Amino acid sequence: MPRTAVLLSGGVDSSVALLRLREQGERDLKAYYLKIWLEDELAFLGTCPWHEDLEYARRVCDLAGVPLHVISLQAEYRARVVEYVVAELRAGRTPSPDVLCNRRVKFGAFLDQVGRDFQLVASGHYARLERAPDAVRLLRGVDPIKDQSYFLCQLDQSQLRRCLFPVGDLTKAKVRELARGWGLATAERPDSQGICFLGRVPYDEFIRFHLGQRPGPILELYSGRRLGDHPGYWFFTIGQRRGLGLAGGPWYVAAKDVAANVIWVTHGSRLRESARRTLRVGAPHWIAGPPACSALLARLRHGQRLVPCQVRDLERGDVEIELAEPDPGIAPGQFAVLYDDQVCLGGGAIDAVG
Repeated sequence: MPRTAVLLSGGVDSSVALLRLREQGERDLKAYYLKIWLEDELAFLGTCPWHEDLEYARRVCDLAGVPLHVISLQAEYRARVVEYVVAELRAGRTPSPDVLCNRRVKFGAFLDQVGRDFQLVASGHYARLERAPDAVRLLRGVDPIKDQSYFLCQLDQSQLRRCLFPVGDLTKAKVRELARGWGLATAERPDSQGICFLGRVPYDEFIRFHLGQRPGPILELYSGRRLGDHPGYWFFTIGQRRGLGLAGGPWYVAAKDVAANVIWVTHGSRLRESARRTLRVGAPHWIAGPPACSALLARLRHGQRLVPCQVRDLERGDVEIELAEPDPGIAPGQFAVLYDDQVCLGGGAIDAVG
């Protein structure tokens, strides 16, 4: 049976992952395109370019001489990710669908369906693995801008033992250089933006489809002045600036009152006053066991920024994280991911901010 399944998205990263495995002498390969677009229910909102992505994936597989199979995981994605997103938005929290997609779909439902036919599953994620007899450790990708370990923070040992990340030790520039050298059709394709299952459907339209609108007031945090109105608290997250439509800005979302349907905002000149440094994470997932020390690095959203922090154990397995510097954009529901230098230790959703 084929030794390795390769997840192809139609982008340059997964294409180079496939060709790199082929160049390294791996012959037992089979590629899979995971169809998770929700085009049936959302087609009227915008175009879903999965046909285009699939065509690029086919061209790459033809060049590599690797068979490509399309597997539909739409029902699984809807049940395991979309329902979570809608529930979090309704609760006034900020969901992280890409984190859940990796654990529950790409390395969850996919392995449930075809995992018995393969030893390993490769993807184009920018992350690295360090294998030891007792555990597999997840490491940050070499490219600090493209590092995607944040999105893989919920994978467990059984999943990581079967993962391969062939581009994790490369920079994005090197990935494109290799793609050009191999003549890949995806070499110049732009990076995908937004949430994977939406395609070109605007996120706000997805939210409106599922939750509708519920107009309410926008109030200034310190004065209580009414500055305007919003279409529903679920369209906004803490730290957001876009879409408020207020004069005299910049204005940022500082807090939300779900029960009263109020968005509280603060002016950019006072943004630091609403910043917080203490947060609570409920029962975090540890990739290879709880950290051995309390002085770690925290990442609160995808990006380069890692903040020194202190971690304290609380009751019921929860942890409290105290950041070395305050952050004005901490939102309940976001994932706080902890690192020991290059090692991603794991993390969990933020339950409360102090």
